Amino acid sequence: MSYKFLDHATDAIIEVTAKDLKEAFSVTADAVINLTLDQNKVEEKEQKEFSANGKDLRYLLFSWLEEIPFILITEGFAIKRIEFDIKQNGEYVINAKAYGESLDVKKHNFKVEIKAPTFYDMEIKHENGVYMRFLLDL
Repeated sequence: MSYKFLDHATDAIIEVTAKDLKEAFSVTADAVINLTLDQNKVEEKEQKEFSANGKDLRYLLFSWLEEIPFILITEGFAIKRIEFDIKQNGEYVINAKAYGESLDVKKHNFKVEIKAPTFYDMEIKHENGVYMRFLLDL
């Protein structure tokens, strides 16, 4: 279970490896949060519920990559951790609860704003574990 940032001049390319889908989406969330702020400086004072959905895993990942920055940046909520489940009933759905506190730019060491995820160069392999690669427009 890990993530790493690949070299890119202006955007963030993130590569995730995990044992299963749930772990892959959890690692993806941590990567996005830590790209934006210092997750270890966030306290669990409040919670927010949110969801992501997609007709397939690529669209689910895209939706997940939209929701987390929306909570962090637009709603100004610094995330410490996320609990969630993934269901598939025709389409994929993630129902999640984020734990954290109001964003404090100085306390949480705000680093960069994520503009949007992209489908460009997105890759998901689900065999003998899960591999994901995606690009975030900064």
